[in-house]
Amino acid sequence: MSLLVVLGIGTAVGAFAGMVFGNAMDPNALLAVLSGLTGTVAAAVSRNALVELGFGVGEFEQALPMPVFIFAIIASIAGSLAGFEVAALSSALLPVYIGALAGLFSSILTALLVISYHMPGQK
Repeated sequence: MSLLVVLGIGTAVGAFAGMVFGNAMDPNALLAVLSGLTGTVAAAVSRNALVELGFGVGEFEQALPMPVFIFAIIASIAGSLAGFEVAALSSALLPVYIGALAGLFSSILTALLVISYHMPGQK
């Protein structure tokens, strides 16, 4: 449940950030990075808020520590640039589309970080 929240909020906030930042700058890689970073931070904060409230919490669900947030921010740069490349290859350099793809790919990488953090160690 929390991973779906991460994907949905990251994509929606990334699209909104792309729309807002797209009014101030040309559609380029910087727009994608800003949109993906905004989407990733919003998704991670909302996921931790839901976990703290106990909504949709599984057996091993817990709030993420700060190093995972830092890794998510670093991963959002890679996801944002991948989203920009997909938008450029599809010839749709609309700021909302760039922001949505950057937020989606950054959220996917953040979700993978969450999954790998919650995986049990070798026994």
